[in-house]
Amino acid sequence: MSQLRLEELSASTIVHVNSLGLKPGQEQFVSPVSYAAAAAVTPMHTAWQRVVLEDDRVVGFIHGNFDPEALQEEFKAALWRINVDADAQGKGVGRFAVEALLEEARRRGVERLTVLWERGEEGPEEFFLRIGFTPVGETEYGEVIGAIDL
Repeated sequence: MSQLRLEELSASTIVHVNSLGLKPGQEQFVSPVSYAAAAAVTPMHTAWQRVVLEDDRVVGFIHGNFDPEALQEEFKAALWRINVDADAQGKGVGRFAVEALLEEARRRGVERLTVLWERGEEGPEEFFLRIGFTPVGETEYGEVIGAIDL
């Protein structure tokens, strides 16, 4: 894989992000990226959205959120979404993106970053566990709450 880099989500990259492919079976675990982008509009100051580029090709997207005023602990500093193009999965793109988010969290003085995921055979659980997230609870809808202490 060539050198990876991050760039802020923009009008010129959102189209490419929305076109990221998934491996068969992953669709049930992911809503369209445009939903996450739209959700970040309010409040905009809490969203941290980046695209991952390999050379000039968008190969991934990560959406973090930093809201120390959030009422629920798991939403104060969270990984809301990560998408890696099917052709780029297993090549370090997701790890690169999450490590960048963790670096941003440390820069902001965050002590714990959380993520929610659904269990399932083609789901993201194995990835999150490999990155270092540990299950710490469950939502009322049965999603796993994972955390990584910084």
